[in-house]
Amino acid sequence: MNSLGVTSIIAGLALFIILTLAAYTVVLERVLSAWIQQRTGPNRVGSPASPQMRIAAKKSIFLRIINIGWLQPLADVIKLLLKEDIVPAGANKKIHFLSPVIAVTIALITMAVIPFSRGIYIADVNIGILYTLAATSIGVYGVTLAGWSSNSKYSLLGGLRSSAQMISYELAMGLVVVSVILLTNFRMAEGGSSLSLVSIVETQVQSGVWNVFINPIGFLIFMTCALAEANRSPFDLVEAEQELVGGFHTEYSSMKFANFFVAEYLHVIMGSMIIVTLFFGGYGGIGDNALGINQMTGVLPAVIGLVWFAAKTFFFMCVYVWIRWTIPRFKYNQLMDIGWKSFLPLALANLVIVAGVLAFIYAAK
Repeated sequence: MNSLGVTSIIAGLALFIILTLAAYTVVLERVLSAWIQQRTGPNRVGSPASPQMRIAAKKSIFLRIINIGWLQPLADVIKLLLKEDIVPAGANKKIHFLSPVIAVTIALITMAVIPFSRGIYIADVNIGILYTLAATSIGVYGVTLAGWSSNSKYSLLGGLRSSAQMISYELAMGLVVVSVILLTNFRMAEGGSSLSLVSIVETQVQSGVWNVFINPIGFLIFMTCALAEANRSPFDLVEAEQELVGGFHTEYSSMKFANFFVAEYLHVIMGSMIIVTLFFGGYGGIGDNALGINQMTGVLPAVIGLVWFAAKTFFFMCVYVWIRWTIPRFKYNQLMDIGWKSFLPLALANLVIVAGVLAFIYAAK
């Protein structure tokens, strides 16, 4: 089979798995939030458990897993499809329709350059990290256009907040990415590209040292910026129901409304994947060098890498949910202060330190 055919199969499988995962991330959030708040989560639709098993599930992790409402996403979709799609009379109908489509599409295209395992990726481009930053940056257009096209002051303020929020955190995020590129370039063999996500992962895998241990400040800044990227609490200023009724999606209903939340959960998944790729060795596992997995060829190392990548991604998806249900929302001025007065100078100082240390090591060789 030619490379185009293989790429098409990988792209199709990735699209199916990630969209399915986005639907079940809703269930994950509802289950984890229920556990955090010591209440019952979804346990009816698609749950094979009897009432007696539901009572016993409080003492058994296995029964808790069985007791989850596995068909809850299907029930949610059916409910939303049956709702009336209302468009405000003064709205720009074309842009009002396109905004949720833009939000979902931009969230999905990021996966094109992410290496899922050894040799399993859609495309390995030599500017992969720049492509990722560009894709995440233009994602704000979906939210901003939704706020503007709705012809509502609450929606418009939510869209404008999204634009201001994006500018404030993406400068710090970009500086952190530059520090990762420097580390990759320093440890990379001749002839590679330090902007390729595959190269970023491989340098961590081959050296056996993940970037999070060398660049912990960069990781914390990037993780926080990734939360803002997904418009998740404590940075969900674009929704802020206490202030803006519902923010940018106030005038949306039915599946258009659902698409914005699909985009949010896609950002959670993609953000987790990018964090794993940049700072936690991607598909590299603990002890791969000692076990000789990095020297193996064939299907086995690819499967092992895929398991590691999925496990790390799932962990950070849980962290996203944990943070949302633990930390209250910041005020708008606090977000601006954090972005401009704290993260930007801290990210710049971190970049200078990383560059200085690498230059010192290079000169000492």
